[in-house]
Amino acid sequence: MPQRPRLTPAIADVRRAVREALASLPVEGSPTGDAPLVLVGLSGGADSLALAAAVAFEAPRAGFRAGAVVVDHGLQDASDEVARAAAAQASDLGLAPVLVERVEIGDEGGPEAAARTARRRVFDAALERTGALRVLLAHTLDDQAETVLLGLARGSGPDSLAGMRVDSAPYLRPLLGIRRTQTRAFCTDSGLSVWDDPHNEDERFARVRVRETGLPVLEAQLGPGVAEALTRTAEQLREDAEALDHLALEWAEEIAEHSEAGIALPVAALASQPAALRQRVIRIAAEHEFGVTLSRSQTLAVARLVTDWHGQKPLDLPGIRVERRDGMIRFGAAG
Repeated sequence: MPQRPRLTPAIADVRRAVREALASLPVEGSPTGDAPLVLVGLSGGADSLALAAAVAFEAPRAGFRAGAVVVDHGLQDASDEVARAAAAQASDLGLAPVLVERVEIGDEGGPEAAARTARRRVFDAALERTGALRVLLAHTLDDQAETVLLGLARGSGPDSLAGMRVDSAPYLRPLLGIRRTQTRAFCTDSGLSVWDDPHNEDERFARVRVRETGLPVLEAQLGPGVAEALTRTAEQLREDAEALDHLALEWAEEIAEHSEAGIALPVAALASQPAALRQRVIRIAAEHEFGVTLSRSQTLAVARLVTDWHGQKPLDLPGIRVERRDGMIRFGAAG
């Protein structure tokens, strides 16, 4: 094991964030009597390396075993060497098991989305293979601010602007209150060798442009603290969204009529509620009954069957058909 580093402010802050996140998880052993396992998604960059080191320190003290998953995206020359180096660092930190997986990146949704989808497949497989409780991801406060700013620029709804949650099972994000400067200082203070992904400076990617240009310009024009303000906004929106989702789910359970053909919602009941609640109930009906996630434009099209009814034909949406008949909005499987 490496020599224990001096406890600097950065090390203390990152460890505290990990300790608090782990404290929210159930400490229940496996059928074999082993302590529950958590895995760190590790790239070798400063954020994930700081997370891995903090988890290696805190997990045993919280009653957990800790391992790592290294994903080789194959997007740069010698990416396999980067993956092997990250895996070696994980082992040196005392993490076990350490899984290394190479993936093929498609092009659906763009390179960032395709890489994220490939990573998630690896993480899901690792969870199933190891029985781990969570995969810990190293998203920071800066990542959260970028997510919110991108959502604003794209006209996303409140759910998107609410940003990332600390615990969105099976993923846990302990560092959402930690700045990137802190994770890099953690690695420096701990004597850890950091790999800097060249894609993080490639301005073909919208997130990089936000990171390198957008947020710095806002900070320069509006003063410091923009990133923190964006994350506070996300937290407030998340609280509001969770409350509305809870109300919508309870109300949907009260008014919905189920049948073999699908689910139906009374027009009068939908019309009596504010748009935010009505649209959530429509999305809940589609998702819970058919596993279909409606876009905002699709949700509004269904809502118009309630608020702007003039004898429209049934809506044929991906996976479902929606029509107004006999005072009900009826959802059925697509023919």
